[in-house]
Amino acid sequence: MSITNILISGVGGQGLVVATKILAETAFREGYDIRTSDVIGLSQRGGMVWGSVRFGEKVYSPIIPKGEGDILVAMEKLEGLRWVKSLRNGAKVIINDEVIFPNRVLIEKEEYPENIEDKVKSKGLDVIPIEANKIAKDSGNIKTANIVLLGCLSKLLPFKEESWIEVIKDNVPKSTIDVNIKAFKQGRA
Repeated sequence: MSITNILISGVGGQGLVVATKILAETAFREGYDIRTSDVIGLSQRGGMVWGSVRFGEKVYSPIIPKGEGDILVAMEKLEGLRWVKSLRNGAKVIINDEVIFPNRVLIEKEEYPENIEDKVKSKGLDVIPIEANKIAKDSGNIKTANIVLLGCLSKLLPFKEESWIEVIKDNVPKSTIDVNIKAFKQGRA
């Protein structure tokens, strides 16, 4: 059995750690060996954050070798563009349409790139655009955009929907379970 390599990229405050945990735990409950890592220290200054989940019959390292990523979940457009070098040709890239200007753009030292989706496609990648923030807001809570993205991702993975829902229930505040499940299902739609 091969190993599936998934990267999640974003900006601090977008719920990347929770999304990475839910993905990893769902894979584990489905019977896979998993390895996961995340880098979150930069999040305190609105900086980039990322996580990885690798699952398969036997996985020895959480590090995804450069050029071997199968799926990238980009919680923010520019962060998706930054990580394309880590993906294999033909990999899937789920791109949230959210734009968060990095500090270098805010202080007018750089410009935010245009046509990010086209640039990602030009690298031989399969782009799946999603308006996760809008879907989350329509579901009842904009803070569930990370769960909307997991819903979209879930369609690409061999895990049962029930497994995802049980893990979501175990990892979000009890008062938000219903809205998170609604967001997840909207992301799958």
